[in-house]
Amino acid sequence: MATPTVQRRTSAPASRLARWMRAFRAALGRPLIAILVAFVLGGIIVMITTPGPLDNRFITAVSSYYYLVLGSFGSIQSISFTLAKATPLIFAGLAVAIAFRAGLFNIGAAGQLTVGSMAAGAIALRMPNMPGWVLVPLMLLASIVAGGIWGGIVGVLKAWRGAHEVVTSIMLNWVAFYFCAYLVEGPFQAPKLSQQTLPLPAQATIPSLAVFYNQTLGSFLPQIPEPAQYTVDVGLLFAFIALVFYWFITARTTFGYELRVIGQNPKAARYAGISVKKNIIMAMVLAGAFAGLAGSVRLMGQAPYQLISSAFATDSTGFDAIGVALLGRTTSIGVLLASLLFGGLQEAGPYLQGYVNVPGDIITIMQSLVLFSIAVEYLPSFQRFIPNFLSRSSKPALVPGVIDVKTPDMPADGTVTSGSGSADTSGNEATGAGAETAGSARAPLGQEE
Repeated sequence: MATPTVQRRTSAPASRLARWMRAFRAALGRPLIAILVAFVLGGIIVMITTPGPLDNRFITAVSSYYYLVLGSFGSIQSISFTLAKATPLIFAGLAVAIAFRAGLFNIGAAGQLTVGSMAAGAIALRMPNMPGWVLVPLMLLASIVAGGIWGGIVGVLKAWRGAHEVVTSIMLNWVAFYFCAYLVEGPFQAPKLSQQTLPLPAQATIPSLAVFYNQTLGSFLPQIPEPAQYTVDVGLLFAFIALVFYWFITARTTFGYELRVIGQNPKAARYAGISVKKNIIMAMVLAGAFAGLAGSVRLMGQAPYQLISSAFATDSTGFDAIGVALLGRTTSIGVLLASLLFGGLQEAGPYLQGYVNVPGDIITIMQSLVLFSIAVEYLPSFQRFIPNFLSRSSKPALVPGVIDVKTPDMPADGTVTSGSGSADTSGNEATGAGAETAGSARAPLGQEE
């Protein structure tokens, strides 16, 4: 009597490579296509806006990208400047990304960043004699609380009254800008100065990464000469901690799983017993906390170490964070890489103006083109032109194994080990039947693959 047995297919190197390629394409395919298209369009814009013959315009476009890379990552000093620009973008990008996980569009990172920096600055200016080991953590905690409250307002309005988070977060941005400007120009204004506070006390600032290295590891390792020329500060280490924390709560906790379910299908989440309102509020509170940290870390680690009221509404960090989160696909490593890209673009602007005579506004245009390319999603359109043999190999199998039928006296290869004289004929028939059975069993799987 034939007994069906299930044989699990062994994973061949080709199938492992196909799975790896699928994972790579899912994670980086669309961002890389978006960046490539944005850079090509940016080069075309440079050629259109540059006077002279066509060959000179092409040389100018190529030179622009050369100095773009040189100005952002061409030297250790340039890398430090890029990292300094990227540090607040990491925090703000996480603020937008965690809201995206819950299906929310947090455009209020700019306002949350503002109230976070204002809260940290107010603590430092009101307690200038407090020791640094107490003052710095207190300032960071104040920025987390202030940003969390400001983001929580959006979450409460969304969960309680159904108010759209885009509208409320935009309105709260301007409330934060003008309220903090009133505080800077009123009770916290520096004597004989307008629209700014006094600089933070020395113990309320965080050192640059080079100075911190010389003071710690540099005591027994080679020191960094002239550390003042490297502007990246210890806030970068805080940003790495925030990235790990974000990865942990989104990938290794129940809360992160519930956020993904809510973001994909709120009705299914309610049916499964997930509290949608509670998670919406918690997501916006965490988003505001991340953005508040962006404001305090930049205030404490970057010059001029003071609050300026006119800079609240003109700072683009909160809005650039939207592009960072979209380009990074709301993952921790994606947010890090996207922040480095946007920070490098911002840092390379003076190089383009000084060496190629290209307007610095081309950087803003390129950032906008990146967002435009992400929104258009070119990759699904490009996949239509992929040859069939490439697209077929990248589709996952729907069945993990195949079902073969074998009798107790029939080996797995389909031959009969019998000693009778008719064994040859029956063996041939059995082999043919086994081939038919295997062929009929594998045919649907091959069509599915």
